[in-house]
Amino acid sequence: MSDKLKLHGFNNLTKTLSFNIYDICYAKNQKNRDEYIEYIDEVYNAERLTQILTDVTKIIGANILNIAHQDYDPQGASVTILISEEPLENALAKSNSETPGPSRETVVAHLDKSHITVHTYPESHPDNGISTFRADIDVSTCGQISPLKALNYLIHTLESDIVIMDYRVRGFTRDVNGDKHFIDHKIDSIQNFIPQDILEKYRMVDVNVYQENIFHTKMIVKDIELDNYLFGIGDAAFNSSEQDDIRERLETEMLEIFYGRNMQKGCADEI
Repeated sequence: MSDKLKLHGFNNLTKTLSFNIYDICYAKNQKNRDEYIEYIDEVYNAERLTQILTDVTKIIGANILNIAHQDYDPQGASVTILISEEPLENALAKSNSETPGPSRETVVAHLDKSHITVHTYPESHPDNGISTFRADIDVSTCGQISPLKALNYLIHTLESDIVIMDYRVRGFTRDVNGDKHFIDHKIDSIQNFIPQDILEKYRMVDVNVYQENIFHTKMIVKDIELDNYLFGIGDAAFNSSEQDDIRERLETEMLEIFYGRNMQKGCADEI
């Protein structure tokens, strides 16, 4: 559909991106696990999350009306930003083409309306050393531009092991002839809004319901460099057998999250 679609009144389409990320690590003992949770709470506290979401509002061209944020005891944080439409003055923001949005190094643009939220969920396995951090981000806009333009920035900023994305366009808007339009931009896949370096780093699965304007993409990192997943200790502290066991635990945790089901030990290679 053309970007030059002439509408009768305001664009009433609601475009919602639900963006879930998971970061996985191995913490050898309770002390390391506690330190990991403390680290996550510090790196992804309400103040930093507020800055990330503020950058997202710039990318999608929104005007901030109100910010509410909270750090929780013992762990986790939440941020909600109410946003409103403002004039689209930036050529990038006016584009709905299936291309990645700006990276975190080039946070420039302008867009639209509704709200942005984030909630974090750090947790750890009681026995096997696996610790997991999850963040849920929802970007909902009313108007011309899709929140998919924020994906490039979010994926690069959060650098996660697993990313699960749902995008839906709801409602309808009318053109000057009175005809209803249930979507105002072309989209075949969320992957078309993701840059090449990310596409090469992750394995991806799509489930799209085109007739309902529902799009789903999930990504899991291809390679596990073990030293990057050990919190508070390097891989040199483990012999080769221990390293293989830890790698299997990490892979199993990731695959269970990715596929949404529990697996028996030793089954990681079967999927």
